[in-house]
Amino acid sequence: MQNTKIVMARRPVGEPDDSCFSTVHEEVPELEEGQILIKVIWLSLDPYMRGRMNDVKSYAKPLQPGDVMPGESAGVVLQSRSARFVPGDHVTIHQGWQSVIVSDDTDPRLMKVDLANGTLSAHLGVVGMPGRTAYFGLQELGKPQAGETLVVAAASGAVGSVVGQMAKLLGLHVVGIAGGADKCRYVKEELGFDECLDYREGNLASALAAACPRGIDIYFENVGGDVTRAVGPLLNKGARVPICGYVSNYNDDDISKSALPFQILKDLPEVPEHRFFLVSEWFERWPEATRQLGQWVKEGRLKYRESVGEGLEKAPEYFRGLLRGRNFGKQLVKVADE
Repeated sequence: MQNTKIVMARRPVGEPDDSCFSTVHEEVPELEEGQILIKVIWLSLDPYMRGRMNDVKSYAKPLQPGDVMPGESAGVVLQSRSARFVPGDHVTIHQGWQSVIVSDDTDPRLMKVDLANGTLSAHLGVVGMPGRTAYFGLQELGKPQAGETLVVAAASGAVGSVVGQMAKLLGLHVVGIAGGADKCRYVKEELGFDECLDYREGNLASALAAACPRGIDIYFENVGGDVTRAVGPLLNKGARVPICGYVSNYNDDDISKSALPFQILKDLPEVPEHRFFLVSEWFERWPEATRQLGQWVKEGRLKYRESVGEGLEKAPEYFRGLLRGRNFGKQLVKVADE
């Protein structure tokens, strides 16, 4: 059996073009004791992957040329020499852009999927890493209280859409920010946000002021740049800003010279409580989050959308689209039929 994987061929300057990626085919080795062979059905694409391509100090080591592009997959066990998994088990695994994966059963990034909590693809989105990111980022760092005002950027995306819907369940006034009339309509009419503002219309600061008459108590940061600059003056005393990401900066030629949310927030007269976070900080509680998110989905209280691209070889193209905001909801690549 052959594995197809996509590696970083060279570091990008700005947006990663096709020359930044290379497709490699290799034979799959025989399984050793304690290993399983996974057929990848779905690949998740997420903005953080762009940051890993830069040679800068970060929360994870930067990729080196020849390294497999990072990412989480969902698939089915084909073969097993493990007492913990049997052929037919559904799993998620964080081992990058590959068509088949050999994994040790002790890999902490390998998780068995309970389809009672949602579809296999949903375990890469609404009940998976993005959903858990929203779940813990909002509750643990946002510390929401009924009656407060929350603003979330990239509101139609995999994380932002869950943040806003959770905040509504908790009794907050919720304002989303998204790109384009269709996304804003979806966020307000289908997801139930109180308001959604189109940052492309160019009057974001005044639109935010009108949508948040009592100021902003929680800003869930996914975008950075001009969106953060518009939010900043409206933050109330005691405001909290969980920083999940800042996708507007990810294609900057030299992100070390960019004005990131940390700098923008620290320049405010009243500096809000803020910090960057990783969902792995609450690793032990992931099952709790998945069960709760899955329950809300089943009850119709948590809605989601998926953008599906076909074929692993086209992942770089879909990745560029994600960074440009072309996706509508969670961006997935369908690698194979189950």
